[in-house]
Amino acid sequence: MPVFIVPCAVPSQDGIDVARLAPWLRVATDAAGREYAALTDGRRHLRLDIMEGSLVRSESEILLRYELWGARTAARRLRTLERFLDLVRTGRFRALLYPIDPAVGRGLALLRVHDARTSGASHREIGEVLFGARAIETGWEGRSDHLRQRVRRMVKSARAMAEGGYRLLMRSK
Repeated sequence: MPVFIVPCAVPSQDGIDVARLAPWLRVATDAAGREYAALTDGRRHLRLDIMEGSLVRSESEILLRYELWGARTAARRLRTLERFLDLVRTGRFRALLYPIDPAVGRGLALLRVHDARTSGASHREIGEVLFGARAIETGWEGRSDHLRQRVRRMVKSARAMAEGGYRLLMRSK
């Protein structure tokens, strides 16, 4: 999220003490001197692109000016702003503001499937690990082979991810 840092000459109720952010703050600077700040507790993170001013050279409180535009872009930035302001207010990354992405579970399952296949596991063995031996016994063959088909689709998806499909995970929603 793009932010502009304004030094705060006198204490303000809207001021942010940069020292309070120090436990989570990491700052990188590009060749033009622009700062990029990451605030993280190891599990959750926020990114601020400093368009003007400096976090690392701030010796007193600062005020931040936020830049929002566009319908989709603004919605994502508002979410980031809400998380940042909550961190400033509470001093912690509250899990409530970081819902678990449902795609993470599928991604982990695909990693497991890929690892199993590269280790030589059969489709049936993968199914037993993912769904349990009893479920595979009843849902592998016969009129409904839905679990066999599901494992086949997962193997195909895992192969596609390993062959470069993982790059699609990095695109913006």
